Amino acid sequence: MNDPVFLDQNFPDDSAVEGALRPKTLEEFIGQDRVKAQLGLVLEAANRRQGVADHVLLSGPPGLGKTTLATIIAAELGAPVRMTSGPALQHAGDVAAVLSSLQPGEVLFLDEIHRTARAAEEMLYLAMEDFRVDVIVGKGPGATAIPLDIEPFTLVGATTRAGMLPSPLRDRFGFTAHLDFYETLDLEVIITRSAQLLGVALTPEGATELAGRCRGTPRIANRLLRRVRDWAQVHGSGVVDQTSAQAALELYEVDHLGLDRIDRAVLLAIIERFNGGPVGLSTLAVAVAEEPETIESVSEPFLVRLGLLTRTPRGRVATPAGWRHVGLSMPASAAGFVPNSGQDMLDL
Repeated sequence: MNDPVFLDQNFPDDSAVEGALRPKTLEEFIGQDRVKAQLGLVLEAANRRQGVADHVLLSGPPGLGKTTLATIIAAELGAPVRMTSGPALQHAGDVAAVLSSLQPGEVLFLDEIHRTARAAEEMLYLAMEDFRVDVIVGKGPGATAIPLDIEPFTLVGATTRAGMLPSPLRDRFGFTAHLDFYETLDLEVIITRSAQLLGVALTPEGATELAGRCRGTPRIANRLLRRVRDWAQVHGSGVVDQTSAQAALELYEVDHLGLDRIDRAVLLAIIERFNGGPVGLSTLAVAVAEEPETIESVSEPFLVRLGLLTRTPRGRVATPAGWRHVGLSMPASAAGFVPNSGQDMLDL
């Protein structure tokens, strides 16, 4: 066994190093090599032109680094960054207030951009193209549009649902990137780096165990590292090795594939209560006492990605792999509902 990465056993306060866990430059950013290469080219070209960079749209599941990349974009451009979110922009006046106070070249990060209200969204169109907004003064026939020039800026939008963005908004971004789930090797590097910054003693075997259970997501990897660190500090020797990782994650109900309590509840409900499916989303949500949105946006995509669950025109169906994962054999009566190819699946 290799020696653990061992730093400070005093376990510093997480809040003191939370910011340090975020990479500050593209070079420090681990994984997403294709996106990094493309984005690096965009930023380098903007720096050589000594102008503002094109607007950037980042899409992908939660926890993959969209916010981190926004701060990196600002750092690489040598510009300040201002952060807000789509739900915070409900009126055109909200957008005008934010845009009119931007400094030249500033990066505006708009998280969950697909949740921006339509009136505010339409004001973004003109601002992104011409760096100008029209402020409406008055009401009715006497209303007047007063053009207001704003400083050139770079908008970085982040969304977990790129398909919900209207085409006029999506087409105004000069660069669009989709972040994919991380490979296990990249996650091991991320976990090792985080352990060093947190002062956690970590063995390579412990890093591998954590990397295999974090659903391909750095945010989850860092969260699990903290919880295993707690277990090792209280019940173990303070070293996060394979044994302590397995024991801690069993306590927190995270299995070897990364399924948590809700994931298993969804899978078991389909198999035990509905004989493997098909079952509709609303019925499934009632069966596991969870909101339909939670199942549809959190548990279901992960189960489908692992091949434990599939979606058909008639509802959700557990696959043979899903039956095996819960230690059961698929009966012949359930096998007929599993699609033979991806062509039979629908995103319902």
